[in-house]
Amino acid sequence: MRCLLSFYITAPMPDNTDAQTVAARSSSVTAAIHAPIFPSPTYWIGLLTAYALLALAIMWWRWGGTVEDSLRYFETALYLRGELPLQALTAPFPYRLLVPALAALLPGEVRQNFALLNWLFMSGAAIAMALTAARLGFRRKSIVCAGLLVLVSVPTFWYAPYLLVDPGSICARAVFVFGVVAGLPWLAALAGLIGVAIREENIVLLCWLAGWWLLTRRQALPLALLALAGAVAWMLAVRWYVIVGLPSYTWVPSMWMVGHALTDWRSLLSLALAACLLLPLAIAGWKRAPQGSTPLKSLLLLMALPPLYAALCVRVDGRAIWGLYPFLIPLALSSRWLQRLLAEPDCEAMR
Repeated sequence: MRCLLSFYITAPMPDNTDAQTVAARSSSVTAAIHAPIFPSPTYWIGLLTAYALLALAIMWWRWGGTVEDSLRYFETALYLRGELPLQALTAPFPYRLLVPALAALLPGEVRQNFALLNWLFMSGAAIAMALTAARLGFRRKSIVCAGLLVLVSVPTFWYAPYLLVDPGSICARAVFVFGVVAGLPWLAALAGLIGVAIREENIVLLCWLAGWWLLTRRQALPLALLALAGAVAWMLAVRWYVIVGLPSYTWVPSMWMVGHALTDWRSLLSLALAACLLLPLAIAGWKRAPQGSTPLKSLLLLMALPPLYAALCVRVDGRAIWGLYPFLIPLALSSRWLQRLLAEPDCEAMR
């Protein structure tokens, strides 16, 4: 690219070159600079393999562990295998059905199946973030870094090895973000629908998608509404036809819970470690992010509401911020600090 710019600057122009010709040449060079980078399929296969190996190395130390919430999801999978009675389940965890159901359906031991799925989900989330970075026009180092920000993080190290549904939800969100940025309505709608089947709060994705397309892309609005209707139908079917008879539960805001959370040093430390790197980078890159990431700003603010509400009702930890990584990473890549560290072109020059 530097050679191209050098040639453009130093090459002699014919005497009859007018201002319009100069402007056309300048526009072509600018377009070349801003064009999204999509390396060959071999590159993406190699990058996915590298991400998968890295994710395996990070997750291996607690592969298939169960503690607190993860035990509830494990019990749901065992129930679907017929190894536990319904009375052993605890709401709302059994309503997040898709990942435990897949773990139960696959041949072999449920614990290993669950851990294997989470490994695949984390690898898929990393490559989806790399694809998003490429679509936004970032250079190769930033593309690789996008996936690394998913994997090389405290939440991935601490939570991903456990039998949780959060890796599946993060993967669905990452694919959703890529679908939005790449202008693929069917992919965004499908990822949102699968995300709801994994974790119910992802219905916010589809609500945002319907509103965004109502304002910007009305021809795709029926697809978003269809996905939203399918998500609602799934949630009702699980609650009233698949997992029936569990005691009801409600999340009611409580000042006592807020006060308790402020003294829970483990929860506060988990939140701080999840946010300490990516959140400052995303704030620093907010105004400098490429134009294609503009939809992600409103999406991030909207998706932050469910964990904020949950913090008023129940104990939360670093997973609340971990779930926002797919929306934070494209903004964080635009940070001047990160661009300098990667020795990449300035983001403002890439707009």
